[in-house]
Amino acid sequence: MAVKQAKKSAKQGGFPAGAIVVKERKVISSGVSLGNKFNDPTGHAEISAMRNACKELRTTDLTGATLYASLQPCLMCFSVAYWAGIKRIVFGCKKTDEMVQKDYYEGKADLYEINKKNSRQIDLVYITDFEKESLELIKQWEKNA
Repeated sequence: MAVKQAKKSAKQGGFPAGAIVVKERKVISSGVSLGNKFNDPTGHAEISAMRNACKELRTTDLTGATLYASLQPCLMCFSVAYWAGIKRIVFGCKKTDEMVQKDYYEGKADLYEINKKNSRQIDLVYITDFEKESLELIKQWEKNA
């Protein structure tokens, strides 16, 4: 579903990243990455999905929820997930050196190392099944950008 959101994001003129929030086995919200379109540096798919989940649930507390993302979250999105109480982040594509060089990420910060130092750890789950598709979406977006 997060990859479908990434496709939707690209079709809407945004960066090809998508996310959904699931809580108690129910999809609460989804998000696309339209920050570049709306001049909003916080307009990442993960942030959008968490904002939408908070609005839907009328709370800032997403304790116990899982964030599914097409791409490995950046440091900002990871931090927001921490403050929202997200218990697990599942992503389908790791950031690459090339993505960092193209400024798709803030740098080479290692979320796993940062996570170890936090007061509460988020379960970070990388599922390789969608990496090839996610990378292809980025390549297609780059051709059209």
